[in-house]
Amino acid sequence: MEKLKIWSKKNAVCLVLIALIIFFGVANKTFLTVTNIINITSQMSINALLTIGITFVIIIGGIDISVGSVAAFAGIFSAYIGLRFQDAPLIGILGIQLGSAIFIGTLCGLFIGVMVAKFNVVPMIATLAVMQSARGLAYVVTDGQPVYGLSDTFAWLGSERLFTTESMKNGVLPVITIFMIIILIIMHILLSRTVFGRHVYAVGSNEKVARLSGISVDGIKIKAHVLCSIMAALGGVCVTSKLNNGQPAACDTYEMYAIAATVLGGTSLLGGTGSVLRAMFGCAIIAIINNGMNLMQISSYWQKVIIGMIILLAVVIDMAQKREKV
Repeated sequence: MEKLKIWSKKNAVCLVLIALIIFFGVANKTFLTVTNIINITSQMSINALLTIGITFVIIIGGIDISVGSVAAFAGIFSAYIGLRFQDAPLIGILGIQLGSAIFIGTLCGLFIGVMVAKFNVVPMIATLAVMQSARGLAYVVTDGQPVYGLSDTFAWLGSERLFTTESMKNGVLPVITIFMIIILIIMHILLSRTVFGRHVYAVGSNEKVARLSGISVDGIKIKAHVLCSIMAALGGVCVTSKLNNGQPAACDTYEMYAIAATVLGGTSLLGGTGSVLRAMFGCAIIAIINNGMNLMQISSYWQKVIIGMIILLAVVIDMAQKREKV
């Protein structure tokens, strides 16, 4: 029984995920269809990209509430460049999208990282400033209006599907899902198999010890924030591609979903522990809840209430586990 109890604690998120799948599968016959499952993977891809990035920041003991706004600004930036190159081939459009994300993400991440590492600004305040500024710039640049007129090629990353079949002539696997999986694998290797990843855990576990060990703590913090903002920007570009237009209000409150998914996946808000792979379980839980409630025609207002309670529960569980270890 003791071993079962320990196993249950370690795999609680998996058990919750299985329970939700069973519940919504029984509640609505559409839920477990292949089409709906593929839709869930597509729906969770944006949040997954933001979650992957924010996992790095939370592991070092920080927080980033700017990812939603950074995503929106990066999406607007890529849309305006896309308008200027309407006739570009697919590889060129992909270059514009990825280049826009890396450029905007690097700028925002560098600013946050420098403020936190060099000027000792509290991460919440530094990211709050960027959250307001990036969202404000998205509205200023667009004058509050969506950016329309993008080519069909621009929508390939967010809307296209691959591997057509007789029953699914539009394609089976969404490109955005494949893209997310590729990024997930790269970031998992970076965090779990590289020196940089080990330094990220070291800084989050004990910053003073990490500094005495010769680790460039400031450098790790800056790099973690840059990675986080780039992942957010990639998510924003994917949203713009999916909608095939730039929305200044895109990804509003997505930072809350990303933080919730990360904590649900076992990443401690106190830093030092976490995994991008386990964070995906948190993403899946949130995506399944949203999808299941939509199928059950539950009001979007109640969905916000439920997600809010999930965030609170995740934090309470995280704090309780920390107290047990102490």
